[in-house]
Amino acid sequence: MAINLTAHQARLLRMRAQRLTNPGPVQAPEETLRQIFAVQAQDLPASYLSLRARSGGFTAAQVEYERQFGSEICWRWSLRGTLHLITVEDARWLIPLLSTDLIAWDRLRLTQLGYTEKTAQKGMEVIRRAIEQHGELTRVEIAQFLKDRNLPFEGQATVHILFRAVCEGDICPGVDRGKKPTYTLFAKRYGALDPRPRLVALTELALRYLAAYAPARPEDFAVWSGVKISEVRPLWQSLTDQMLPVDVEGAPNWILRSQSTWLESLESQPPVLRLLPRFDTYLLGYANRDLLIDPTFNKKLFKGGGTISAVAVLDGRVFGVWKATPKGKGLELTVEWFENQPDALIPTIEAEAADIARFLARPVTVKIQQP
Repeated sequence: MAINLTAHQARLLRMRAQRLTNPGPVQAPEETLRQIFAVQAQDLPASYLSLRARSGGFTAAQVEYERQFGSEICWRWSLRGTLHLITVEDARWLIPLLSTDLIAWDRLRLTQLGYTEKTAQKGMEVIRRAIEQHGELTRVEIAQFLKDRNLPFEGQATVHILFRAVCEGDICPGVDRGKKPTYTLFAKRYGALDPRPRLVALTELALRYLAAYAPARPEDFAVWSGVKISEVRPLWQSLTDQMLPVDVEGAPNWILRSQSTWLESLESQPPVLRLLPRFDTYLLGYANRDLLIDPTFNKKLFKGGGTISAVAVLDGRVFGVWKATPKGKGLELTVEWFENQPDALIPTIEAEAADIARFLARPVTVKIQQP
């Protein structure tokens, strides 16, 4: 029989699964990342702030150094064909798992840009050999090599053949050259891939998802991972011995059996407030966000252009949005409340802002914007 949960209880469980309730002891950035599996990273500074909210001690500069020069964190196109930060250990088996679907998803666009399967293979070989001979290369430099071989390179053609090579596991980002990303060989930087039987890899992915996002549904996992729901449903059924069904106000969800002990202390924990950045993984892990934010305020969350705003979250419920604006040598952090909130929240917001200041090594002031 399923355990009945209120929406409030479900949000508290999700906060704990996301390591937002109690970040715990200081960890290396890659350890925090491993616990939540991945963070979306088309906006790199925002992805670093996602890690900040889930651990303490390290700084944005340390995360940036590890991404560029370390061997533990990889920045790459991954889940849903979107840029993510992921540990190298997980990337080695995730790349082979997702490659077929991501390549198929992008094939039409690659064709529209002038590539056939034969010329795509040739293009990737050109990229590999150029990197082998010349070391890390920028996108513009790679485009020149493609042009020299009479391959499509204009507009988005270079980006999409790079996407294909990344999905194949051939290449990955290297060390930035100024503000320009470079590409290098994945095997040279991180070692060999670790392909696993598809069911084994999917099982690992589903269990890791629940560990970081429960309570959740198979539809949520499908949206988060990009795996087709037709493949997810039988997979979900095969894992019932490791999951516990819960009803969130009548809607079927699941948690891991190992998370069942969390239910005992749900209502005894103090309120938790977090300032989460743009594109935070807490808002990107579910097919429906109504549990997390009143749909009335969705226009505040989605500002257009595919951007998801930075949010203020109290016990798992989004109660406002925020932005950081340069002000002198520091930042002014403006928190816009959706509805009137008690003044007692302000010291907690200021404490979060102080930790953001520590993380960024920049002074931060706070401005509250009432509705």
